[in-house]
Amino acid sequence: MRALSASVVALLFVAGSALAQQARLGLGTPATSEQIRGWDIDVRPDGAGLPPGKGTVEQGEKVYAEQCAACHGEKGQNPAKGFDRLVGGKGTLATPKPVQTVGSYWPYATTIFDYVNRAMPFTAPNSLTADEVYSVVAYLLYVNDIVPRQAVMDAQELKKVKMPNAEGFIADGRPDTEDLKCKADCK
Repeated sequence: MRALSASVVALLFVAGSALAQQARLGLGTPATSEQIRGWDIDVRPDGAGLPPGKGTVEQGEKVYAEQCAACHGEKGQNPAKGFDRLVGGKGTLATPKPVQTVGSYWPYATTIFDYVNRAMPFTAPNSLTADEVYSVVAYLLYVNDIVPRQAVMDAQELKKVKMPNAEGFIADGRPDTEDLKCKADCK
């Protein structure tokens, strides 16, 4: 009990000291609305946050070859060591060696846009234009047999894409997360 009390007092002292130094040294400033808008680039499963723009499979094939193939392989099937395979894996999720790809695992096409936009290419994340990202997503959907070669992806079309594993996930029932399927009298 005595050791716990000493630890709590020490922790309070350190926390109070850090706050005092922050105020005294003038560190940090509140973020402006403009700064927050610059960081607010996420795209949600329902498509909220998708920017204007569009891209075709053909354009995406070129961008993929230039920006993605070195890590993920020429057609997304033979990645370099340490990188993810992007194509194939259908029907493997319930097997002892599931292959998680865009086509077998990913539940929403909109979040492919989000991931590519924010994290790719690996060496220069968030450097592709919205049109380039839409194009790469169109290409990835095409090589996974989800959209036809003539597909054009934009915010409206991307929201319509039904991913093969869209129903493969279950709602997280932990008390600190929202149950998305329950809309009234949820427990």
